[in-house]
Amino acid sequence: MNSYSLFSISFALFLLMDPIGNIPVYISILKDIKAKRQRRIIVRELLIALFVIILFTFVGEHLLTILHVGEETILISGGIILFIIALKMIFPSGKEGAYESPDRSEPFIVPLAIPLVAGPAILAAVIIYSHREPLPLLIGSICIAWIASTIILLSAPFLKKILRTRGIIACERLMGLLLTLMAVQMFFEGLSFFLQK
Repeated sequence: MNSYSLFSISFALFLLMDPIGNIPVYISILKDIKAKRQRRIIVRELLIALFVIILFTFVGEHLLTILHVGEETILISGGIILFIIALKMIFPSGKEGAYESPDRSEPFIVPLAIPLVAGPAILAAVIIYSHREPLPLLIGSICIAWIASTIILLSAPFLKKILRTRGIIACERLMGLLLTLMAVQMFFEGLSFFLQK
């Protein structure tokens, strides 16, 4: 197992899970629930998100085979998708409040698990990676990114007090910038494969 690949894939998936950017949304949705219950809800929702992401990891390779999609297509389209997501992280349209439920009942699956953690971007990414990387490496990367995201989201109230709103926005934009670099690299790699044909 290539440790560089493990780290780079874990980091990319962590950026796509966007736990720092999701802190304000989690706090907003769970603000009327007791702290102890909040932690249980966060763990439950993140476990659901993990299950969905791993499910797409197993389905992804078969889906690409059925569609007869080549590696260069995967890399180019993956780069474009990641680039669009990165731009949204750098220039956000205001997530906080966008997912607030009109009723104040306890959230279940939507929106905390899907789409905030297991959103379209990460599901598309694991499908792309499932075609390129060994399954054990990809599952390991998903688990590392998920554990890091879980720690951050369980610490959400504490981190919001330290970073405040501006600090969270700055961190999310920095993560978006790093994801942009990875997206451009993936796009050029796909383009290189295409031109070699």
